[in-house]
This record gives sequence, structure tokens and C-alpha cells, in this order.
Amino acid sequence: MDKPLVSIALCTYNGEKYLVEQLDSIVNQSYPNIEIIAVDDCSSDGTVDILKAYAEKYPYFQVYENEINLGYIKNFEKAIRLCTGEFIALADQDDIWHLNKIAVQVNEIGASILVYHDSTFMNSEGISMNKKMSEVINMYHGESFKPFLFFNSLSGHEAFFKSSLVQYSLPFPKGIFHDRWLAYTATNIGNIKYIDQPLVQYRQHENSDTNILKLKRNKSENSIHGNAKILKALSEFEIFASYQYNKDKSFIDKLLKLYRTRLNAYFCFGLIFFMYANYKSLLFISKKSTMSKLNFIFKHIWGSKFKSK
Repeated sequence: MDKPLVSIALCTYNGEKYLVEQLDSIVNQSYPNIEIIAVDDCSSDGTVDILKAYAEKYPYFQVYENEINLGYIKNFEKAIRLCTGEFIALADQDDIWHLNKIAVQVNEIGASILVYHDSTFMNSEGISMNKKMSEVINMYHGESFKPFLFFNSLSGHEAFFKSSLVQYSLPFPKGIFHDRWLAYTATNIGNIKYIDQPLVQYRQHENSDTNILKLKRNKSENSIHGNAKILKALSEFEIFASYQYNKDKSFIDKLLKLYRTRLNAYFCFGLIFFMYANYKSLLFISKKSTMSKLNFIFKHIWGSKFKSK
């Protein structure tokens, strides 16, 4: 029986330093039926030349160049829309895939609409940091969207999903990372599965878009505090609440209402009670102790008016 086509959506931007290692790990996948959709977001280095060299060698490798810079989230959206496979995998430009990554995910997805896996961290030089993603966060599997309202356990490079998810997930909303949105939408229309196996070496360096290990960097990273933090959460909940396919709209509507109350109150006991009643699901992804999670909840007692004094 023919193997289903897997599309690999690869997004690049000034990635020449690590790109060859990543491309070699993708084109040498053990799974035999893939297409690679590489979309470059106006690189000014040698990234496009590298991509075109691979496209000349591998007929299933397609290169697209943006006329204007879209930013990496909208660039992934474009790449996903160009995919034609039954399954879609996302790829960053600076990681290294295990050669059986796609084969394992095809075998494991089953009835789930999205499957993802563990990853190991490596530094900018490709040296192992002796730490796995699952040691930093709890990796959720199941059909509840609630764990993704505050946190996220799905990194884009781990995502592998059925093409049927696309119609429920795109366009990506502004203000929420695309991988978290994929997890949220997938758990609303089906379920996600976690594979307890590292299948990617996840590179951590100065120019990474995320900093999950909270590494010190030379560039400044602005922390969000006080009212700005409340407003950011409120904005995210408004996006989640507006999603057309919410399986439990009353839950997210109530959370949104309580956060709006918090914005205009000195104290918000209702939000505390609601979060405490649901903390095991809402805070599942956090690796912190139960006491730390309860402390996180009780900090919500102070409303925005109190914080502004």
C-alpha cells in the first residue's frame, strides 16, 4: 500500500548558519513519501541559495520567496497553505531531526488529529545540554483545551497533524504563537497525542524566537508586569473565546468575564474560586509544585485597580 504524502512546512529567515544540518536531517528521513515546502521570509544572507541548491537535487523540494517580510507566524501560515500532503509537519531552520521522526509520527497518529513528541536541547554549537523538553514542562495529551489557556506544551518543530486541521486553525490569530494555537484548535475539534520519545535536537541560541530554558541573552528581553500582564492575558482569552469551534464555550466565556472583572476591580475572589476549581487542568503543563500553582492562583486576587495604586 502506498505511503500517504507528508508535507514538511519549513520556514527560513537569515538561517544560513545552521540550515544545512537541518536540511540534511530532513531530506534523509527514513519515511519515503515527503514534500518539502520551504518559504523564505526575505533573507539577506545565503539562505535562499542553500535552499535552491537542495531544490535542484531533490525534486520534492520546493522553494518560495516572500516579496515582503511576513514574520515567522504568518510565514508558517503561508507554508501550511502551500502543503498538499495528507499530513503536515512543521520545521524550523536551526534544529536537527532524528532520521525516523516522520516515520514514527505517521505510525503513532492513529485517530488523533495532532501528534507531537519530546525533544532534547542542544546549544548553539550543537552540543547536548543534557535536558529534555519533558523535564521543563508537562507534556499534555488528550482532548481538553483548558491546559493551553495559560501555557503551552507543543513546540512547532514537534507538531505533526492531519491536513483536516488546517481549516479549523487558519488564519493564525495575531497575539498567540502558532504552535499554541494549533494545540488549542486540535483539542477543540479532536484530541492530541504525545509520543514519549525525543525526535528532534532543539537548538538554543541567541537568535531563537523562543527561550524556554530562560537562558541569559545579550539582547534585552522585556518582562511583562502588572496591568500589562493582565491585559495580555485578557487579550488572549478574547481570542480563545471568539474561536468558532469551541467545544465548551461557557467555560472560556466565564474565564473571560472574570478577567474583565479583575481589570476593573480591587479584588477578584470569583476568579480565584474558578481557577482553584479547575487548576489541575488549567495549570497542568506547568512543572511547578502544587504549592507554587496555588500561589500563582492566589496572586489573581489583586485586581488591576489595586495594582495601579
